[in-house]
Amino acid sequence: MMEPFTLSETTQAAIANGIAGMGSAFLSQLLFVPVDVVSQKLMVQGFSGHAQYSGGLDVTRKLIRSDGIKGLYRGFGLSVMTYTPSSAVWWASYGSSQRYIWSEVGTPSLPKSEVGIPSLPKSEASIPSLPEIIFVQATGGIIAAATASCFTTPLDTIKTRLQVTALEKKISVKQVVKDLIREDGWKGLYRGLGPRFFSMSAWGTSMILAYEYLKRLCAKDEEAIDR
Repeated sequence: MMEPFTLSETTQAAIANGIAGMGSAFLSQLLFVPVDVVSQKLMVQGFSGHAQYSGGLDVTRKLIRSDGIKGLYRGFGLSVMTYTPSSAVWWASYGSSQRYIWSEVGTPSLPKSEVGIPSLPKSEASIPSLPEIIFVQATGGIIAAATASCFTTPLDTIKTRLQVTALEKKISVKQVVKDLIREDGWKGLYRGLGPRFFSMSAWGTSMILAYEYLKRLCAKDEEAIDR
């Protein structure tokens, strides 16, 4: 009899975190894209061919009047294509790398209140020190930033080129890719990889340390209430 196919704990963490990251990024764009559209309108007002506005509410009112609600969501597809994969890859990489590092340092199962991951009961788990927890989480954040940068820099490069040239002429994604490769080979798609990596590392590491710290505090508060 064949044994059922099972995924490793690291792979399961990567899939679960990736799906959660992708879903949250998609939903967040429903809020952020209209804000981004309004802010861009305000930034270019006064330049040749651009209208003047009295403020954000004025921009919103005029956009809805001329184009309906969809006017607030210009570029929504492009934003989703850029930020959804980035978030999915980041969280998948973070979840899997954190699990892998814990298994390598000899603490494969940790209390949920300590690191915020599913685990064995406390009696069966070894509790790491706070410096160990911070080290693993920070390292996971850096690994996630490196992985996400490699996967998403081409998308960000294409998006930036589209936004820059949109004012001059209409250009397709396919044409942008061709132009980048013609100008600088395949490495043209990775322009800005270094700065993007450092930016994502700084943001990701600080965000995840704060996130995990608050998660531990909430878990401890729940335990205190249960007692």
